[in-house]
Amino acid sequence: MSIFSTREMRTLERNAEYLGISPIQLMENAGAAVAREISKRFPPTKTVVVYAGVGGNGGDGMVTARHLASLGFNVTLILVGDPTRILHKATEKNWETIKRLKSSVNLRIISDSSMFEPHSHDIIVDALVGTGIKGKLKQPLVSAIRTIEMSTGFKISVDIASGMEADTGETPGEYVRPDLTVTFHALKVGMKRKKKLLGEIVVANIGIPLEAEEWCGPGDLLAIDQFRPIDAHKGMFGRLLVIGGSETYSGAPFFVGQAAMRTGIDLVHIAAPNLTGYVIASMSPNIIVEKMKGKHLRPENLNLIEKLLKTATGIVIGPGLGLHKETAETCKQILDLVQEHHTPLLLDADALKAFTESEIRLSSPAVLTPHLGEYEILTGEPPPKDLDSKIEHIKRYAKETGATILLKGAVDIISDGTRTKLNHTGNPGMTVGGTGDTLSGIVGAFLSRGIDPFIAASCGAFVNGAAGDFAVFEKGYHIVATDIIDYIPRVLEEPMSHLEVRQG
Repeated sequence: MSIFSTREMRTLERNAEYLGISPIQLMENAGAAVAREISKRFPPTKTVVVYAGVGGNGGDGMVTARHLASLGFNVTLILVGDPTRILHKATEKNWETIKRLKSSVNLRIISDSSMFEPHSHDIIVDALVGTGIKGKLKQPLVSAIRTIEMSTGFKISVDIASGMEADTGETPGEYVRPDLTVTFHALKVGMKRKKKLLGEIVVANIGIPLEAEEWCGPGDLLAIDQFRPIDAHKGMFGRLLVIGGSETYSGAPFFVGQAAMRTGIDLVHIAAPNLTGYVIASMSPNIIVEKMKGKHLRPENLNLIEKLLKTATGIVIGPGLGLHKETAETCKQILDLVQEHHTPLLLDADALKAFTESEIRLSSPAVLTPHLGEYEILTGEPPPKDLDSKIEHIKRYAKETGATILLKGAVDIISDGTRTKLNHTGNPGMTVGGTGDTLSGIVGAFLSRGIDPFIAASCGAFVNGAAGDFAVFEKGYHIVATDIIDYIPRVLEEPMSHLEVRQG
């Protein structure tokens, strides 16, 4: 049986909405599922009272009441709280509907704890609060729970017993002790820990598709905490070190650094060969450029890199490095240093080739971002063409290396050897040079903030592709990498707005 945290459920619901399944559809399915479980157990001659809060759980209860009434049950719905505090749009819609059903549902509003009184209903439905509540509940919810507990009828909790914390199973105050709990899509973490308090548990399918879990979507970005405390200071949100550039390539490390800055990181240091470093420094004053000796990365720069590693919270190696023999050898030595410091790492482009020769199993948090050709060099064989077989191939390689693999393509495949995600954002306009570097910058920024590598790679793939979609929507197939960088903030701040592009 699947078990999800509160955040994981919110991720699925948001991704389902992104796929076209609205919150009101999920609410309708949830309420109908509860009504179905009741009708299996009781004839419609029984009386039912539904205690509904003003949030999403209350909306589920309203749908339950409506469906039970249509089946012939004698239904009373008690709204616990002030109707003007209904802010959940789907709940608001169902509240407006149920107010019209004067012949079907007996409706009461209780906003004061003194208004509760004992009753003798056969069935009591607890739809007061759902999985998002933490800590002790307040009035009038506490009095509602006490009234439910004093009732002798059969008690049913919607999604979770009111008063129980979904992620811990803790009950810090008053809580409902149901005979039956109808939870949605999957068991919640805290419910597994405190099953004995929940009576019989039924897991109801409410129509969340498999793609909401398997595809990268706006919901995944909930794992990236955007909150910044008032006492935030420089460096708190990450210090990224980018090692890249060569006599030929100066743009690649710049794109990485600039994309990381737009993702919200505090500081970016780019270590680049001497003359290349001056070129990069002239592109943007936002990036700190550390100029290495020589025309390419070579061993005599290891002291500088080790010094920079001491303050870096993440590192990207590879963009524009070139394939000089000294560079490849130095890359291997840097990988050893990174393992010693346990710095979160992203390997891309030319650094992937050095990694192939190093035979290192990564112990620090790591993401590898090969395209198909680079992946074949890494593994020594082409991956299968069939998608399912290709996914299994990538999972095996991720386990072997100890890294998260982000295989770039028309559909990106991300796996850490256990979890797998597919990313469908992006478009053919992103064949332009530099789009892989912007991806590295976004993922590198997330890694620098301590984000789990699999989540960093999944969110980075979505953000980079969605930013590319916005750019093409605006400019057509004439974009450059800096256009993608410009749209990163919009995707991070309004990820659901990508729907406009996908539908347009």
